Amino acid sequence: LRQNVMRGDGCEARTLDTAGVARADIVAAVTGDDEDNLVVCEIARRRGVARTIARINNPKNELLFKRRGIETTISATQAVLAQIEQELPTHEVIPLLQLNSGLEVLEIKLPETSPVAGRSVREVLLPPESLISLVVDPGVVPRIPSGDTRLSAGDALVVVTRNECVELVREALVGSTHGLDT
Repeated sequence: LRQNVMRGDGCEARTLDTAGVARADIVAAVTGDDEDNLVVCEIARRRGVARTIARINNPKNELLFKRRGIETTISATQAVLAQIEQELPTHEVIPLLQLNSGLEVLEIKLPETSPVAGRSVREVLLPPESLISLVVDPGVVPRIPSGDTRLSAGDALVVVTRNECVELVREALVGSTHGLDT
């Protein structure tokens, strides 16, 4: 590829014109300043560039860029957050609420290896004073289970149990090889 290097302020139309912006198919504005990136993309669009790409540093600016016709934005913040989320371990047991009465409400996501996947609620052996109160299938309306409700890997369960029984509930629903998120 033939490469030209120019020195100048990309926010000035004259600099972009000298660089031949009107001949470009795509312009990518990737400075660390959202305002500069917006100006570069707007000048490029006025010069007939069909596609503009802008780096945004403040996720709150994404809607502004879209409204101004910049169809592709790359958020440095969102990219970092996505990477962090990938690196964090997933936990099947999430405490939702601790009640003064010694009860705890948990959300438990059944992994592929769940010992209760494929079984009915009535077949699940939970500690005393423990109850599966809600089943949420991915993409399905949450439902209050009956004894005949079948559980599947990927289901999210809302379980009420005594504080001292959380570990036993986790073992019953998730299995003993997974960690507890408390």
